[in-house]
Amino acid sequence: MSSQPQPALTSSQYLALERQSEIRHEFLRGEIFVMGGASRIHNQICFNLNTEIGQQFKQRDCTAYASDMRVLVDRTGLYTYPDLVITCDEPEFEDREMDTLLNPQVIIEVLSDSTEKYDRGAKFRHYRELDSIREYILVSQNQPLVEQYVRQENNDWLLKTAEGLDATFELESARCKLDLRDICAKVKFEESTESPRE
Repeated sequence: MSSQPQPALTSSQYLALERQSEIRHEFLRGEIFVMGGASRIHNQICFNLNTEIGQQFKQRDCTAYASDMRVLVDRTGLYTYPDLVITCDEPEFEDREMDTLLNPQVIIEVLSDSTEKYDRGAKFRHYRELDSIREYILVSQNQPLVEQYVRQENNDWLLKTAEGLDATFELESARCKLDLRDICAKVKFEESTESPRE
């Protein structure tokens, strides 16, 4: 018995379903994709990032949103949930629900084994289509390592890395300085004999 193909959803249908769902889904070209759960280490790093950035934004116009803030890449149609997004401009939303951000300046993803290839590849290609984005940050959950992609005036992306618990890095567009020791607080990394790039 052959299965019938499912009709493609519109973005309005997706949003209606998503706003009633207890499980988060990405949406692209009429299809929805279930987002998997995060590990304890992933959650701890996200909490640390939220805490450290939130402290620095208390007296600033910049706003950080945690992983429940949906982002729409209008040019490609991707709806997704980054681990953390920052805007220092007036936030722009898709509609009056104000749960879908259109103009993030900084996007942070904490890598996991199941999503790393996607975060580095296809997802980053989508994010680069956002006119507002200035920095894309990848944070390892296997070692104290941050990879920071900074958009240049010619639209190229400059890669900077911060590695080791004594390292620091700065979110240039948000004027926010972060220590890896604080980001990795309460995280015990497993010993590995592999190269960090393997």
